[in-house]
Amino acid sequence: MAAGDVTRRASITAPSMHRRPSARRGSLIKSSQPSSSQVTAAGKAVLVTGCDNVLGNALARRLDDLGYHVFAGFQNKAGNIDADMLKEDCSGRLHTLQLDITSETQILSASLYIVDHLPEGAQGLWAIVNCESWCALGELEWVPFSVIRRAMEVNLLGPARLVQVMLPLVRRARGRVVLASSILTHVAAPVRGVHAASLAALDALAACLRRELKPRGVDVVVVAAGEYTTGSAWLSEEKLLEQARDMWKRLSDEQKGAYGEDYFEQALRSLEKYTKSPDADLTAVTRALSDGVTRTFPLARYTPVSPREKLKSLLAEHMPRSLYEGLYAD
Repeated sequence: MAAGDVTRRASITAPSMHRRPSARRGSLIKSSQPSSSQVTAAGKAVLVTGCDNVLGNALARRLDDLGYHVFAGFQNKAGNIDADMLKEDCSGRLHTLQLDITSETQILSASLYIVDHLPEGAQGLWAIVNCESWCALGELEWVPFSVIRRAMEVNLLGPARLVQVMLPLVRRARGRVVLASSILTHVAAPVRGVHAASLAALDALAACLRRELKPRGVDVVVVAAGEYTTGSAWLSEEKLLEQARDMWKRLSDEQKGAYGEDYFEQALRSLEKYTKSPDADLTAVTRALSDGVTRTFPLARYTPVSPREKLKSLLAEHMPRSLYEGLYAD
């Protein structure tokens, strides 16, 4: 089915973890009563992608607690215990979807499902929240090009196509688009180049999209989190050394001589902290993403980061480049 068919259908249809998060239904009951600064959740539907990862899963639970109708997208739904647990723990308003945002077919299928299952009286889809990501870390010369391509597909091209297809529904609701990004887009450092580049492109796209959609009553929000992996990672904790050995074998003799095996292994081991997202405190990030959905006037950009990361980002933006690079020389 062509994208135009989905758009036309959306326009004419009548309204009708790996670690289990601790938040359960009813735990945020006080928050379900909106203040003047919050929109009313009743009758509003939200699509959350990347619910295979701990951040997307936690956000879907939080929005369900607040009373929203949630469409929770999983990159791999079939046989996924996290999808089953999410459905079991949450209210009947929550739907789980098979949604790989790099798949045109799955995006179109999800849009049709959402149109057919909007809450009664809904004008459209209140929000898209993209939590899906692919983290490719390593010095540029080491990273296979197939991994670079995958990072761009998941972090930039997938979200762009998702927004294209879902925008007719979001415009009807005068809702918002919320995109999870990273503080790494403002902080240049070794081994983060591919990941930072893909998300910097997403940030630039969001900035332009914000101006395009403002006259149409749609907000665009970016949540730039700290230096940890909240989605899928090329280098996983349990396979890090195995993947590192494979990557080393791919290098030419000249490259191996230029870097040295000791430096290579040390650099790869330094990436272990980025594979431990289940151990990271994602409370501030989840709150910022939720705020982008629930606030009457959300911020254009949220930066739920540590004070150290905040300072480093500010210095990177405002300090003369030569001084900054001297201060943070690796």
